[in-house]
Amino acid sequence: MKASVVVIGAGIAGLSAAYRLGRLGAQAGVGLDITVIEREARPGGTIRTDRIDGFVVETGPDCFFAEKPYATMLVRELGMSERLIGTNDRNTGTYVLWDGRLHRLPEGVVLMIPTRFTPFVTSTLFSLPGKLRMGMELFVQRRTDGIDESLAEFTIRRFGREALERIAEPLVAGVHAGDPDTMSVKSSFPRFVAMEQKYGSLIRGMIAARRAPRLAGAGVPASMFMTMRDGLQEIVDELQRQSPGVSFRTGVSAIAVERRDGASVVKLSDGGHIEADGIVVAVPAYAAASILSPLSGELSDLLMSIPYVSTATVSLAYKKEGFGHPLKGFGFVVPRKENRHIMATTWTSSKFDNRTADDAVLLRCFVGGAAHQDLVSRSNDEIRDLVQRDLGAIMGVRSSPVMVRIKRWMKAMPQYTIGHEPRVRSIEQLTEGLGNICLAGSAYHGIGISDCINSGNTAAQSVLGKLLC
Repeated sequence: MKASVVVIGAGIAGLSAAYRLGRLGAQAGVGLDITVIEREARPGGTIRTDRIDGFVVETGPDCFFAEKPYATMLVRELGMSERLIGTNDRNTGTYVLWDGRLHRLPEGVVLMIPTRFTPFVTSTLFSLPGKLRMGMELFVQRRTDGIDESLAEFTIRRFGREALERIAEPLVAGVHAGDPDTMSVKSSFPRFVAMEQKYGSLIRGMIAARRAPRLAGAGVPASMFMTMRDGLQEIVDELQRQSPGVSFRTGVSAIAVERRDGASVVKLSDGGHIEADGIVVAVPAYAAASILSPLSGELSDLLMSIPYVSTATVSLAYKKEGFGHPLKGFGFVVPRKENRHIMATTWTSSKFDNRTADDAVLLRCFVGGAAHQDLVSRSNDEIRDLVQRDLGAIMGVRSSPVMVRIKRWMKAMPQYTIGHEPRVRSIEQLTEGLGNICLAGSAYHGIGISDCINSGNTAAQSVLGKLLC
């Protein structure tokens, strides 16, 4: 049996789908002609590692969450286990800016959930009433009506307002670039909802989870966040290298999928087209909406209803001599009430080894997101000046950077707003009705690298299953 499959989009979901299709097709004895279409000049989507004057600069994500196993499993399958590294255990800790000062997030706090007594009660981040209210979470009744709450409503109900303002909101802004008032807790943090239902308390649930064995690669110490020794670009490059039967067409866009005489045809921006027996659409939901509109207006409308926000990463390198800040930790997050332009800052040279020379430091700041999307459209000079001003006020940084790299990600972060779960369910039902087409990517069941890899794997299995029917 011979069949052609087109994967639209070469982010990590599309790359994973193409790689998995090649492996599964070979195992099933199916000869697959796989073509990946990517509008950018290079595959990888938001994963991009640049080497600049000896600095390893991640312009997109810099790590993946180890508790979700799909990224680690893929790295092992690619034979790259020895390249995996965790965070630097010599510089642990995250800080929260509150009332103009950096306060260390108490050890044992996972997102907003305290799991250790002494660090929590001695923390300077919370008031005494705030600590008492958070501790009372142990006695808050579980919700049983199944209503999809916002993250803000959920956090206040279980932990109180201080937990929202000083932990949940800034951490969510730093990771999801989102607004807790509109984010669906069911879709964005399903684990929290599951813990509440199973244990009646997130504190009890998180303590139980932390006592369970941690996932770690062979020879790699357990770490909440993992990356590759020379940056996440290693995964992208290796996926391409180990997909020898896949044809990559970069610098060209898929503009529509149409039916012609019973066949599926992918129309391209260069005027060409490709007939396909199976299609994986692994682009942002709004792009998928445009591509699939000739087949289903209802599906297109639903895909367009998934909102996106824009962000920018600002990487700044400094000479260590005279820098002035000890960088003892991984970085800090900034609540909205602090009225700063930075959402969060990673102290990259402290968080991971092998990112700078010994005489330099590297910081990575995030701007934009749901609260400040307008900042992303400002000039490079304006963004650089605003970020440097904030770093001066927050960290006392007075040195001039020896390198600044700004990368904008326009409409790159999907937002799982209230009602996301039934919306995605309807999208998947309508897509199923299209037969040989599957969706993949960050818009549906998780925004992290592991989520996207799993999404690509699932789409590949589904497409192949339809081809074998």
